Amino acid sequence: MHRAPYASDPAASRGREFNEEREGSRGPRSEFQRDRDRIVHSIAFRRLRSKTQVFIAPDGDHYRTRLTHSIEVAQIGRVLARELGLDEDLTEALCLGHDIGHPPFGHAGEKALEDAMAHAGGYDHNAQGLRTLARLESPYCDHEGLNLTWETLEGLAKHNGPVSAPNWALAEIDRAFALDLSTWPSLEAQVAAIADDIAYDNHDIDDGLRAGFLDLEDLLALDWLAEQWRAVEKRFPHAPRERQLRELVRTQIGLMVNDLLSHTRRQLGGIDSVEGVRGAGRQLAGFSPAMQDQERALKRFMYDRLYYHKEQIDTAERARDVISRLFAAYHQDPTTMPDAWLASLPEQQPERSRHIADFIAGMTDRYAIDQCRRIYGRAPEGLSNV
Repeated sequence: MHRAPYASDPAASRGREFNEEREGSRGPRSEFQRDRDRIVHSIAFRRLRSKTQVFIAPDGDHYRTRLTHSIEVAQIGRVLARELGLDEDLTEALCLGHDIGHPPFGHAGEKALEDAMAHAGGYDHNAQGLRTLARLESPYCDHEGLNLTWETLEGLAKHNGPVSAPNWALAEIDRAFALDLSTWPSLEAQVAAIADDIAYDNHDIDDGLRAGFLDLEDLLALDWLAEQWRAVEKRFPHAPRERQLRELVRTQIGLMVNDLLSHTRRQLGGIDSVEGVRGAGRQLAGFSPAMQDQERALKRFMYDRLYYHKEQIDTAERARDVISRLFAAYHQDPTTMPDAWLASLPEQQPERSRHIADFIAGMTDRYAIDQCRRIYGRAPEGLSNV
Protein backbone atom coordinates (compact mmCIF):
# COMPACT_ATOMS: atom_id res chain seq x y z
CA MET A 1 0.00 0.00 0.00
CA HIS A 2 1.30 3.46 -0.88
CA ARG A 3 1.99 5.54 2.22
CA ALA A 4 1.99 9.30 1.73
CA PRO A 5 4.84 11.26 3.36
CA TYR A 6 2.33 13.01 5.65
CA ALA A 7 0.81 9.74 6.87
CA SER A 8 1.34 8.33 10.35
CA ASP A 9 3.79 5.43 10.37
CA PRO A 10 3.30 2.68 12.98
CA ALA A 11 7.00 1.86 12.79
CA ALA A 12 7.73 5.43 13.95
CA SER A 13 5.12 5.51 16.72
CA ARG A 14 5.89 7.51 19.85
CA GLY A 15 5.11 4.35 21.79
CA ARG A 16 2.75 3.38 24.58
CA GLU A 17 2.32 4.73 28.11
CA PHE A 18 3.32 1.43 29.72
CA ASN A 19 6.17 -0.81 28.65
CA GLU A 20 4.96 -4.20 27.44
CA GLU A 21 7.14 -7.28 27.77
CA ARG A 22 5.28 -10.34 26.61
CA GLU A 23 6.61 -13.75 25.72
CA GLY A 24 6.05 -15.32 22.33
CA SER A 25 5.49 -13.89 18.88
CA ARG A 26 3.23 -10.89 18.54
CA GLY A 27 2.47 -11.83 14.95
CA PRO A 28 2.54 -9.60 11.87
CA ARG A 29 0.23 -6.82 13.09
CA SER A 30 1.44 -3.24 13.19
CA GLU A 31 1.12 -1.15 16.34
CA PHE A 32 -1.96 0.59 14.95
CA GLN A 33 -3.55 -2.74 14.02
CA ARG A 34 -3.10 -3.84 17.62
CA ASP A 35 -4.80 -0.67 18.79
CA ARG A 36 -7.75 -1.29 16.51
CA ASP A 37 -8.05 -4.87 17.70
CA ARG A 38 -7.84 -3.87 21.37
CA ILE A 39 -10.73 -1.48 20.86
CA VAL A 40 -12.82 -4.03 18.96
CA HIS A 41 -12.26 -6.69 21.64
CA SER A 42 -13.13 -4.34 24.51
CA ILE A 43 -16.29 -4.61 26.58
CA ALA A 44 -16.85 -0.88 26.13
CA PHE A 45 -17.01 -1.33 22.36
CA ARG A 46 -19.48 -4.20 22.59
CA ARG A 47 -21.76 -2.10 24.78
CA LEU A 48 -22.19 0.39 21.95
CA ARG A 49 -24.64 -2.02 20.35
CA SER A 50 -27.24 -1.00 22.94
CA LYS A 51 -26.51 2.72 23.23
CA THR A 52 -28.54 5.48 21.61
CA GLN A 53 -27.48 7.00 18.30
CA VAL A 54 -30.57 9.11 17.48
CA PHE A 55 -33.54 7.22 18.88
CA ILE A 56 -33.49 6.27 22.54
CA ALA A 57 -33.75 2.54 23.35
CA PRO A 58 -35.44 1.68 20.05
CA ASP A 59 -37.72 -1.34 20.21
CA GLY A 60 -36.97 -2.42 16.63
CA ASP A 61 -33.71 -3.47 15.06
CA HIS A 62 -33.90 -1.27 11.96
CA TYR A 63 -32.43 1.83 13.59
CA ARG A 64 -28.79 2.63 14.10
CA THR A 65 -27.11 2.36 17.47
CA ARG A 66 -23.73 3.73 18.53
CA LEU A 67 -22.16 0.46 17.39
CA THR A 68 -23.59 0.39 13.87
CA HIS A 69 -22.85 4.10 13.54
CA SER A 70 -19.22 3.54 14.56
CA ILE A 71 -18.86 0.73 12.02
CA GLU A 72 -20.28 2.96 9.29
CA VAL A 73 -17.88 5.76 10.28
CA ALA A 74 -14.99 3.30 10.06
CA GLN A 75 -16.07 2.18 6.59
CA ILE A 76 -16.07 5.77 5.32
CA GLY A 77 -12.84 6.53 7.16
CA ARG A 78 -10.97 3.64 5.58
CA VAL A 79 -12.02 4.73 2.09
CA LEU A 80 -10.79 8.27 2.74
CA ALA A 81 -7.52 7.05 4.29
CA ARG A 82 -6.80 4.70 1.40
CA GLU A 83 -7.37 7.38 -1.19
CA LEU A 84 -5.17 9.89 0.64
CA GLY A 85 -2.37 7.41 1.35
CA LEU A 86 -2.90 7.52 5.13
CA ASP A 87 -2.61 4.69 7.63
CA GLU A 88 -5.92 2.84 7.32
CA ASP A 89 -5.53 0.96 10.59
CA LEU A 90 -5.00 4.08 12.69
CA THR A 91 -7.93 5.75 10.94
CA GLU A 92 -10.14 2.72 11.59
CA ALA A 93 -9.11 2.55 15.25
CA LEU A 94 -10.04 6.21 15.71
CA CYS A 95 -13.36 5.78 13.93
CA LEU A 96 -14.29 2.71 15.97
CA GLY A 97 -13.27 4.29 19.27
CA HIS A 98 -14.55 7.84 18.85
CA ASP A 99 -17.91 7.25 20.61
CA ILE A 100 -16.74 4.93 23.40
CA GLY A 101 -17.36 7.62 26.03
CA HIS A 102 -21.04 8.18 25.26
CA PRO A 103 -23.30 7.28 28.20
CA PRO A 104 -26.71 5.65 27.80
CA PHE A 105 -29.35 7.71 25.97
CA GLY A 106 -26.82 9.65 23.92
CA HIS A 107 -26.69 13.41 24.38
CA ALA A 108 -29.64 13.31 26.78
CA GLY A 109 -27.64 11.07 29.12
CA GLU A 110 -24.58 13.24 28.70
CA LYS A 111 -26.49 16.36 29.70
CA ALA A 112 -27.75 14.59 32.84
CA LEU A 113 -24.21 13.56 33.79
CA GLU A 114 -22.91 17.07 33.10
CA ASP A 115 -25.44 18.46 35.58
CA ALA A 116 -24.84 15.72 38.16
CA MET A 117 -21.06 16.15 37.92
CA ALA A 118 -21.01 19.95 38.06
CA HIS A 119 -19.50 19.80 41.56
CA ALA A 120 -16.89 17.21 40.51
CA GLY A 121 -15.37 18.68 37.37
CA GLY A 122 -18.17 17.98 34.92
CA TYR A 123 -18.56 15.31 32.26
CA ASP A 124 -17.52 15.21 28.61
CA HIS A 125 -18.06 12.16 26.42
CA ASN A 126 -14.85 12.67 24.45
CA ALA A 127 -12.70 12.83 27.58
CA GLN A 128 -14.66 9.93 29.05
CA GLY A 129 -13.78 7.87 25.98
CA LEU A 130 -10.07 8.47 26.66
CA ARG A 131 -10.58 7.63 30.34
CA THR A 132 -12.41 4.43 29.45
CA LEU A 133 -9.78 3.19 27.03
CA ALA A 134 -6.73 4.36 28.99
CA ARG A 135 -7.86 3.57 32.55
CA LEU A 136 -11.18 1.77 33.05
CA GLU A 137 -11.06 -0.95 30.39
CA SER A 138 -8.27 -3.11 31.87
CA PRO A 139 -8.02 -6.69 30.54
CA TYR A 140 -4.23 -6.95 30.93
CA CYS A 141 -2.28 -8.16 33.94
CA ASP A 142 0.68 -5.79 33.63
CA HIS A 143 -0.99 -2.38 33.23
CA GLU A 144 -4.29 -0.56 33.49
CA GLY A 145 -6.24 0.41 30.40
CA LEU A 146 -5.72 -0.83 26.87
CA ASN A 147 -2.34 0.92 26.65
CA LEU A 148 -3.00 2.30 23.17
CA THR A 149 -0.28 4.04 21.19
CA TRP A 150 0.36 7.76 21.57
CA GLU A 151 -1.00 8.37 18.06
CA THR A 152 -4.34 6.69 18.80
CA LEU A 153 -4.78 8.47 22.13
CA GLU A 154 -3.80 11.79 20.56
CA GLY A 155 -6.30 11.28 17.75
CA LEU A 156 -9.11 10.39 20.12
CA ALA A 157 -8.30 13.35 22.35
CA LYS A 158 -8.30 16.02 19.66
CA HIS A 159 -9.83 14.66 16.47
CA ASN A 160 -11.99 17.79 16.47
CA GLY A 161 -8.94 20.04 16.79
CA PRO A 162 -6.60 21.37 19.48
CA VAL A 163 -7.87 21.29 23.07
CA SER A 164 -7.18 24.49 25.00
CA ALA A 165 -9.11 23.68 28.18
CA PRO A 166 -9.16 19.92 28.84
CA ASN A 167 -11.56 18.74 31.51
CA TRP A 168 -10.27 16.79 34.50
CA ALA A 169 -10.46 13.36 32.83
CA LEU A 170 -8.44 14.35 29.78
CA ALA A 171 -6.06 16.46 31.87
CA GLU A 172 -5.22 13.45 34.07
CA ILE A 173 -4.27 11.33 31.06
CA ASP A 174 -2.34 14.20 29.48
CA ARG A 175 -0.29 14.64 32.66
CA ALA A 176 0.63 10.97 32.64
CA PHE A 177 1.27 10.69 28.89
CA ALA A 178 1.50 14.13 27.26
CA LEU A 179 -0.60 14.32 24.09
CA ASP A 180 0.44 17.77 22.79
CA LEU A 181 -3.12 19.00 23.13
CA SER A 182 -2.37 22.46 21.73
CA THR A 183 -1.51 21.23 18.21
CA TRP A 184 -3.63 19.85 15.40
CA PRO A 185 -3.71 16.04 15.26
CA SER A 186 -2.66 13.66 12.52
CA LEU A 187 -4.50 13.55 9.22
CA GLU A 188 -5.88 10.16 10.23
CA ALA A 189 -7.62 11.83 13.18
CA GLN A 190 -8.87 14.71 11.03
CA VAL A 191 -10.27 12.23 8.49
CA ALA A 192 -11.95 10.21 11.24
CA ALA A 193 -13.73 13.34 12.47
CA ILE A 194 -15.06 14.19 9.01
CA ALA A 195 -16.06 10.55 8.41
CA ASP A 196 -18.20 10.86 11.55
CA ASP A 197 -19.92 13.94 10.10
CA ILE A 198 -20.53 12.27 6.74
CA ALA A 199 -21.97 9.17 8.41
CA TYR A 200 -24.41 10.80 10.79
CA ASP A 201 -25.42 13.61 8.42
CA ASN A 202 -26.71 11.04 5.97
CA HIS A 203 -27.60 7.98 8.03
CA ASP A 204 -29.64 10.05 10.45
CA ILE A 205 -31.68 11.17 7.44
CA ASP A 206 -32.29 7.50 6.65
CA ASP A 207 -33.42 6.73 10.20
CA GLY A 208 -35.47 9.92 10.48
CA LEU A 209 -37.38 9.14 7.28
CA ARG A 210 -37.94 5.56 8.36
CA ALA A 211 -39.33 6.70 11.72
CA GLY A 212 -41.58 9.31 10.15
CA PHE A 213 -39.90 12.21 11.93
CA LEU A 214 -38.63 13.62 8.63
CA ASP A 215 -40.64 14.27 5.50
CA LEU A 216 -39.16 14.10 2.01
CA GLU A 217 -40.87 17.30 0.92
CA ASP A 218 -39.23 19.17 3.79
CA LEU A 219 -35.83 17.74 2.87
CA LEU A 220 -36.25 18.97 -0.68
CA ALA A 221 -36.29 22.54 0.59
CA LEU A 222 -32.49 22.09 0.64
CA ASP A 223 -31.52 22.84 -2.96
CA TRP A 224 -28.60 20.43 -3.18
CA LEU A 225 -30.69 17.55 -1.83
CA ALA A 226 -33.50 18.44 -4.23
CA GLU A 227 -31.05 18.33 -7.14
CA GLN A 228 -29.83 14.88 -6.16
CA TRP A 229 -33.38 13.66 -5.61
CA ARG A 230 -34.39 14.71 -9.12
CA ALA A 231 -31.37 12.82 -10.47
CA VAL A 232 -32.37 9.69 -8.54
CA GLU A 233 -35.96 9.87 -9.81
CA LYS A 234 -34.75 10.32 -13.36
CA ARG A 235 -32.35 7.39 -13.11
CA PHE A 236 -34.73 5.03 -11.29
CA PRO A 237 -38.25 6.26 -12.19
CA HIS A 238 -39.99 2.97 -11.44
CA ALA A 239 -38.17 2.00 -8.26
CA PRO A 240 -40.13 1.90 -4.97
CA ARG A 241 -39.94 5.12 -2.98
CA GLU A 242 -38.01 3.45 -0.11
CA ARG A 243 -35.27 2.33 -2.49
CA GLN A 244 -35.10 5.77 -4.08
CA LEU A 245 -34.63 7.34 -0.65
CA ARG A 246 -31.79 4.99 0.19
CA GLU A 247 -30.22 5.75 -3.17
CA LEU A 248 -30.41 9.44 -2.27
CA VAL A 249 -28.51 8.81 0.97
CA ARG A 250 -25.82 6.83 -0.85
CA THR A 251 -25.50 9.58 -3.44
CA GLN A 252 -25.05 12.21 -0.77
CA ILE A 253 -22.32 10.19 0.93
CA GLY A 254 -20.49 9.86 -2.38
CA LEU A 255 -20.71 13.59 -3.04
CA MET A 256 -19.32 14.44 0.38
CA VAL A 257 -16.51 11.88 0.14
CA ASN A 258 -15.41 13.09 -3.30
CA ASP A 259 -15.56 16.73 -2.23
CA LEU A 260 -13.49 16.05 0.87
CA LEU A 261 -10.85 14.15 -1.10
CA SER A 262 -10.54 16.89 -3.70
CA HIS A 263 -10.36 19.75 -1.21
CA THR A 264 -8.00 17.95 1.18
CA ARG A 265 -5.54 17.16 -1.61
CA ARG A 266 -5.41 20.86 -2.45
CA GLN A 267 -4.86 21.72 1.21
CA LEU A 268 -1.92 19.32 1.44
CA GLY A 269 0.25 21.21 -1.04
CA GLY A 270 3.68 21.68 0.55
CA ILE A 271 2.97 19.29 3.45
CA ASP A 272 5.54 16.49 3.34
CA SER A 273 5.55 14.98 6.83
CA VAL A 274 3.29 14.15 9.76
CA GLU A 275 5.12 16.86 11.71
CA GLY A 276 4.10 19.27 8.97
CA VAL A 277 0.47 18.26 9.48
CA ARG A 278 0.63 18.95 13.22
CA GLY A 279 2.52 22.17 12.70
CA ALA A 280 0.28 23.55 9.96
CA GLY A 281 -1.77 25.46 12.52
CA ARG A 282 -5.05 24.67 10.76
CA GLN A 283 -7.32 21.85 9.72
CA LEU A 284 -6.12 20.24 6.50
CA ALA A 285 -8.78 17.57 5.96
CA GLY A 286 -12.20 18.99 5.24
CA PHE A 287 -14.89 20.03 2.81
CA SER A 288 -14.66 22.77 0.22
CA PRO A 289 -16.27 26.07 1.29
CA ALA A 290 -19.32 25.35 -0.88
CA MET A 291 -19.84 21.86 0.55
CA GLN A 292 -19.18 23.13 4.06
CA ASP A 293 -22.02 25.63 3.66
CA GLN A 294 -24.33 22.91 2.37
CA GLU A 295 -23.35 20.55 5.19
CA ARG A 296 -24.01 23.22 7.80
CA ALA A 297 -27.42 23.91 6.28
CA LEU A 298 -28.19 20.20 6.48
CA LYS A 299 -27.15 20.11 10.14
CA ARG A 300 -29.40 23.08 10.93
CA PHE A 301 -32.26 21.28 9.22
CA MET A 302 -31.61 18.08 11.14
CA TYR A 303 -31.51 19.85 14.48
CA ASP A 304 -34.72 21.70 13.72
CA ARG A 305 -36.68 18.77 12.31
CA LEU A 306 -35.21 15.67 13.97
CA TYR A 307 -32.94 16.20 16.96
CA TYR A 308 -35.19 18.93 18.44
CA HIS A 309 -38.45 17.34 17.36
CA LYS A 310 -40.99 17.61 20.19
CA GLU A 311 -41.18 13.84 20.64
CA GLN A 312 -37.40 13.64 20.77
CA ILE A 313 -37.22 16.41 23.37
CA ASP A 314 -39.92 14.80 25.52
CA THR A 315 -38.22 11.42 25.35
CA ALA A 316 -34.83 12.97 26.13
CA GLU A 317 -36.28 14.59 29.25
CA ARG A 318 -37.47 11.22 30.52
CA ALA A 319 -34.06 9.72 29.73
CA ARG A 320 -32.28 12.49 31.64
CA ASP A 321 -34.51 11.72 34.60
CA VAL A 322 -33.34 8.10 34.61
CA ILE A 323 -29.67 9.12 34.73
CA SER A 324 -30.27 11.78 37.38
CA ARG A 325 -32.16 9.35 39.59
CA LEU A 326 -29.48 6.68 39.24
CA PHE A 327 -26.73 9.13 40.17
CA ALA A 328 -28.70 10.25 43.23
CA ALA A 329 -29.46 6.67 44.28
CA TYR A 330 -25.83 5.53 44.16
CA HIS A 331 -24.79 8.55 46.20
CA GLN A 332 -27.47 8.05 48.82
CA ASP A 333 -27.11 4.27 49.08
CA PRO A 334 -23.94 2.91 47.46
CA THR A 335 -24.99 -0.65 48.32
CA THR A 336 -27.34 -0.46 45.34
CA MET A 337 -24.23 -0.66 43.12
CA PRO A 338 -22.84 -4.04 42.01
CA ASP A 339 -20.31 -5.52 44.44
CA ALA A 340 -17.27 -4.89 42.20
CA TRP A 341 -18.10 -1.21 41.83
CA LEU A 342 -19.02 -0.86 45.50
CA ALA A 343 -15.74 -2.44 46.63
CA SER A 344 -13.68 0.17 44.74
CA LEU A 345 -15.86 3.18 45.61
CA PRO A 346 -13.62 6.02 46.93
CA GLU A 347 -14.50 7.68 50.22
CA GLN A 348 -13.48 11.20 49.24
CA GLN A 349 -14.83 13.68 46.72
CA PRO A 350 -14.61 14.34 43.82
CA GLU A 351 -13.29 10.82 43.20
CA ARG A 352 -16.45 9.27 44.64
CA SER A 353 -18.74 11.08 42.19
CA ARG A 354 -16.39 10.36 39.32
CA HIS A 355 -16.48 6.66 40.14
CA ILE A 356 -20.28 6.68 40.11
CA ALA A 357 -20.24 8.54 36.80
CA ASP A 358 -17.86 5.93 35.36
CA PHE A 359 -20.33 3.20 36.30
CA ILE A 360 -23.33 5.01 34.80
CA ALA A 361 -21.46 6.08 31.65
CA GLY A 362 -20.65 2.47 30.85
CA MET A 363 -24.28 1.36 30.99
CA THR A 364 -26.36 0.51 27.95
CA ASP A 365 -29.80 2.09 27.53
CA ARG A 366 -31.57 -1.08 28.64
CA TYR A 367 -29.33 -1.68 31.64
CA ALA A 368 -29.90 1.87 32.87
CA ILE A 369 -33.67 1.41 32.55
CA ASP A 370 -33.48 -1.91 34.39
CA GLN A 371 -31.40 -0.40 37.19
CA CYS A 372 -33.84 2.47 37.59
CA ARG A 373 -36.73 0.01 37.79
CA ARG A 374 -34.86 -2.19 40.28
CA ILE A 375 -34.01 0.69 42.62
CA TYR A 376 -37.17 2.79 42.35
CA GLY A 377 -39.72 0.13 41.48
CA ARG A 378 -40.50 1.73 38.13
CA ALA A 379 -38.91 3.53 35.19
CA PRO A 380 -40.43 6.40 33.20
CA GLU A 381 -42.86 5.32 30.50
CA GLY A 382 -42.25 6.26 26.89
CA LEU A 383 -38.48 5.94 26.83
CA SER A 384 -38.62 4.60 23.30
CA ASN A 385 -40.46 6.63 20.67
CA VAL A 386 -39.89 4.35 17.67
